[in-house]
Amino acid sequence: MVRVSQLGDLPAGQLQAYRLVNSKFPPIALFDDVADADEFEALYQIQALTNPRLGNEVGRIELIPRREIPFGIVGCSYAIAPFTHVNPAGSRFSDGRFGVLYLAATVETALAEVRHHQNQYWSGVHGLNYERFVFRGLSCTFAGDAMKDATSMPMSDPIYDPDDYSHAQRLGGALKKAGCPGLRYRSVRSEGDHCWALLSPRPVLSMVQAAHYEMVWNGHITSVSKISEA
Repeated sequence: MVRVSQLGDLPAGQLQAYRLVNSKFPPIALFDDVADADEFEALYQIQALTNPRLGNEVGRIELIPRREIPFGIVGCSYAIAPFTHVNPAGSRFSDGRFGVLYLAATVETALAEVRHHQNQYWSGVHGLNYERFVFRGLSCTFAGDAMKDATSMPMSDPIYDPDDYSHAQRLGGALKKAGCPGLRYRSVRSEGDHCWALLSPRPVLSMVQAAHYEMVWNGHITSVSKISEA
């Protein structure tokens, strides 16, 4: 198993990467309407009195300390969502107890990653013969300070197993415990490219909407196309 001490340190600097989110999930306005934690608390309490859906919209806000939320940035809600709407089944670098913001170095790699996971998910849904899914592209600018680098590890390393995430999840847990803000790693779905796993939204400087993309399902994802610009 890869140890945190085996990973290289990345130089500080501003970075850009990409993400796709399903367009049926709108931004959480509450995070974008406030400039700091105090404003958030006040507005949250007020809205909680009148909005019975607030808990579903915001998610499990207790999973993220207020100091980790980058209030005031463009697209704050996009940065926060993976940390308050956590998949209990886990992901590559999380066992389901904490959220991870996954980003890809290029839009093409973001599409390849999402296409794989959509194929995997919908293949398990009985009776789905045809469907179309629309995704919102997001361009994320973030600070790479104090992050670790796993791209020096070969693709044969267990953290890159295409199906078994157990080794990668143990590494992700160790990085989270050590307070590491994020990890650069090789893309498993797009050969030669890399991705990012941010373990905190704090490094995010902005997250803005880019193009929309459509994926068509007909037993598997048969096509991926851009349907609109930002």
